Amino acid sequence: MRTRFVLVEPSHAGNVGAVARAMKVMGFADLALVRPRWPDVLQRPEAVERASGAVDVLQQARVVATLDEALTGISHVCTTAMTPRDFGPPVAAPRPYLAALAPHALAGGESGVAFVFGPERYGLSNADVYRSHVCLRIPTAADYGSLNLAAAVQLIAYEWRLALGGFGAEAAAGPSGPRRAPPADAPALSGLLDHWREALLAVGYLDAASPKKLMARLRLLVQRAAPTATEVHILRGVARAVIEAARRHSG
Repeated sequence: MRTRFVLVEPSHAGNVGAVARAMKVMGFADLALVRPRWPDVLQRPEAVERASGAVDVLQQARVVATLDEALTGISHVCTTAMTPRDFGPPVAAPRPYLAALAPHALAGGESGVAFVFGPERYGLSNADVYRSHVCLRIPTAADYGSLNLAAAVQLIAYEWRLALGGFGAEAAAGPSGPRRAPPADAPALSGLLDHWREALLAVGYLDAASPKKLMARLRLLVQRAAPTATEVHILRGVARAVIEAARRHSG
């Protein structure tokens, strides 16, 4: 079960280095950057200096063009945000949510868990938050909730390490009986939803001119269901059959 930290459009190289340090202190090393301001951010002097002994985390980090690429191999996505949304995944404090998630993840219930952080100035877009299973909100003072990016990563990394049992602890025992295959990763779910969107358009259920929040609600439904890769293939096969039937009917 992998743990990945994802920074979307980070604008300060020093923050990226500080994030690498925060991760390594808690025993994590999988870092992905989505469209950073500086293409060479992982080699910039400010990043290397702030990494302070965690240069190896920078050296193995990946720079990718899309959030989908960053979430390859990840089945459970946690975004972070300060401001509540009027729609989207549930909002939870990190400690109770991660304490409940860890035993399930350690028992093989997830192929990977990702923590996604937005740009320093304005945070994650609604579209990125909608892609997650939960929006983690770090409790802060009511009149001042501004957290530095690396500080936020440090807090989440600590809470996740604590939930996993700390250092040197035995992994929590999973439930007895056959182990269910882990859920499909985030890009697979996006592909499924794209396929279903095409099918719903084909039968006239989805109005392209006024889609409202249908696809966003379907995303939440699919993420709650946590289908395996095999189940995603089945659902895409259904979508393919629907599209073909609609074409035959229109013909």
